[in-house]
Amino acid sequence: MSRPVIVVGAGPVGLLLAGELRLGGADVLVLERAPRPSGESRGLGFTARAAEVFAQRGLLRRFGDVETSPQGHFGGIPMDYSVLEGSHFGVRGIPQDRTERLLERWAVELGARVLRGHEVVGLHQDADGVVAAVAGPDGRVEFEGSHLVAADGGRSTVRGLAGFDFPGTPASREMYLADVVGRGIKPRFIGERVPGGMVMSAPLGGGVDRIIVCERGTPHRERRTAPGWSEVADAWQRLTGESLHDAEVRWVSAFTDATRQVTEYRRGRVLIAGDAAHTHLPAGGQGLSLGVQDAANLGWKLAAVVRGWAPPDLLDTYHAERHPVGARVLRNTRAQGHLYLSGEEVEPLRSVVAELIEIPEVGRHLSGMVSGLDVRYDVGPGDHPLLGRRLPGADLPTARGLATGVPAGAVAGWADRVDHRPGGPPLLVRPDGYVAWAGDGAADGLDTALRRWFGAPAPTPAAAPTETERQPA
Repeated sequence: MSRPVIVVGAGPVGLLLAGELRLGGADVLVLERAPRPSGESRGLGFTARAAEVFAQRGLLRRFGDVETSPQGHFGGIPMDYSVLEGSHFGVRGIPQDRTERLLERWAVELGARVLRGHEVVGLHQDADGVVAAVAGPDGRVEFEGSHLVAADGGRSTVRGLAGFDFPGTPASREMYLADVVGRGIKPRFIGERVPGGMVMSAPLGGGVDRIIVCERGTPHRERRTAPGWSEVADAWQRLTGESLHDAEVRWVSAFTDATRQVTEYRRGRVLIAGDAAHTHLPAGGQGLSLGVQDAANLGWKLAAVVRGWAPPDLLDTYHAERHPVGARVLRNTRAQGHLYLSGEEVEPLRSVVAELIEIPEVGRHLSGMVSGLDVRYDVGPGDHPLLGRRLPGADLPTARGLATGVPAGAVAGWADRVDHRPGGPPLLVRPDGYVAWAGDGAADGLDTALRRWFGAPAPTPAAAPTETERQPA
C-alpha cells in the first residue's frame, strides 16, 4: 500500500488540495487539530480567479446561485472591476464554513480521509518520506507519508516544526470582527472611514450582520483567545455612536495587518500553502483565494511526483510560480491598509489614487491584480497572449492535461496524462488550467513542453512477434 500525502489543516486550502491530489491519483490523509468544524464564517466569498478554480472542477455550481458584483474597492476607494471583460470583484455572501463543508464533501467523495482532533506535534523527514507525530483522541500516534503539506493557517505549527523562515512586518493595527443578530445594522459594504478609524458592516441573511471595527491608536496585543464582546461593542460605539452592547452575537474574533511570507514554499518533502505560507491584511478578500490558487497549483504536481511520472524539477515550479504571486498580494494589501486605515494625513494620497483609478489602464491593472486574473506564469519561450495564463472557461473535471488543435499522434505518448481534442486552437493546457504551450498551426515546441510539464512519454509497447519470427531456427 502506498504511503499517503499528509495534509495538515482542514480549511479551504487543505481540503481543496486533498481533492486535487485525489484527482491526480495520490492517496491523501488530512489531519485537523480541531475536533469538529468551527462553524465560523470568517471569509464571506472569494475572488474571480478562485471562482474560476472552483468552476474548473465543477464545484462552483454546488454553491447554487452565487452573487457577484462588478463593484469593489482598492483601499476603500471604489473601483469597477468590469473594466476587465467578464470580470467581477468576486463571489460574495458565502460564509467560509459553507465553503469548507462543500470542499470536505468533495474531497471525501474522491477518497480522501479526514481525521479531526488530530494535532501534529512532531515531524521528521528523510530521503524516503515523512513521519508526523500526532496527538489524537487515543494518545500519541505516528503517521508515515510520502510528503506533507502544511495548510494549518497563519499560526502554523508545521511551519515551525519544519524550519521554514517567516520574515515580514509585525502587526501595527488590530481589527475586530463579529456576527451580530437581529439589529439591522446599516450596510457599509466596502467600509466607511470615520473619525478615529473604520467600520464595515454587511448583511449575511437570516437577520445576521457582519461587522468589522478598526480603531486607530488602539495598541496591538498578541492574542491567543478572541476578544470579549464588550471590547468590540465599546469600539463600535466610540466610532459610530451606536450601542450594540445588548445584541446577540454569534461569534467574535480579531485579526491584524501583520504581513509575512515564508522564504521557500518547499523544504524537502514538506511543502506549505495558504495562510501558513503568507499572512496579510484581508483586503479585498484575497487571503482565501490566494490559498485556493496555491492548492490548485500544487495538487497536480505533487500527485505527479507520487505517481512517478513527474519530470525532475516539476515540484520546484510550485515555489517559482506561487511565491511571486504571494509577494505581490502582500504588497497590494499593505498599500491598501495604508490607504484605508490611516488618518487624515493620507487623504491627499487617496485623492490621487482615486483619480488614477479612473484611467482605464490603471483600473485594469488594479482589477487584474486584486482579482488574480492577471496571474501569468513563466512556462517557457513564446509570445502568444495565452501562454502562461489560465485558459478562459477551462473545464477540466480531472487532473489531466489537455491538448487541442494538434494531431493525436503528437501526444500519443502522454495519453495516460493528457487528453486530446482535435478541434480548437493549438494549445497544451496544464491540469490547473494554465496554458503551457501555444502553437501557430504547427506543433513546433510541443514535444519539449510535454516533456517539461508531463515527463517522458510512456514506452511504446513492443509489437507481438509474427508467426515467422516464432518459428525455431
